[in-house]
Amino acid sequence: MDHSLQKKILWEMRAKACVESLKKHRFDAHMVSSAEEAGALILSMVSGYQSFGFGGSDTVRSLGIIDALKKEGKTIYDHNQQGLPFEESLRIRKEELRSDCFLASANAVSMTGEIVNVDGVGNRTSAMGFGPGKVILVAGMNKVTPDLDSALRRVKEVAAPMRAKSLNMPTPCAETGICTDCNTPMRICNITLILHRKPILTDMSIILVNEELGY
Repeated sequence: MDHSLQKKILWEMRAKACVESLKKHRFDAHMVSSAEEAGALILSMVSGYQSFGFGGSDTVRSLGIIDALKKEGKTIYDHNQQGLPFEESLRIRKEELRSDCFLASANAVSMTGEIVNVDGVGNRTSAMGFGPGKVILVAGMNKVTPDLDSALRRVKEVAAPMRAKSLNMPTPCAETGICTDCNTPMRICNITLILHRKPILTDMSIILVNEELGY
């Protein structure tokens, strides 16, 4: 058995256990085998919604959801567009908070059923907690960790340095790959949101994909 197949089998077992933990914590949790399946599942979930906000997630963008929704004539709020003036970007971020459906990824998901996200601005973490009518989070199995402590550690050691590097942010972790708990003005780790359970007034689904997606 080759290594990649072994990893997929291991991830599938972990995903099943993680989904059960998430369901116990009142999240609507799903497991799919591929990014294509994730995209199809999301489109089936959101047919009744008109406006959509996006949290700057590379994972969600890789699913082709934005283009598919545009073709359906849906209203898209996406601040992560090239060349947007600051004022327009800020306006769109606020519209994302009021969208019918907000889509993003997670920085880490624990097998014990917690979802961890860290933000620099806070629009993404705010939308996950309260605001949009529906929140859908998508995460590759590379983001699943054994417990909450390891989920928080993954954000610090993996997700944040990789994201800062991808955005060309002037932070120490973007240069060295190592978190120094910096105080730089463009630090991207200012707000930590831990979803221990589904927020009371937020309809939230999480989809685990048995592939490596995002940071």
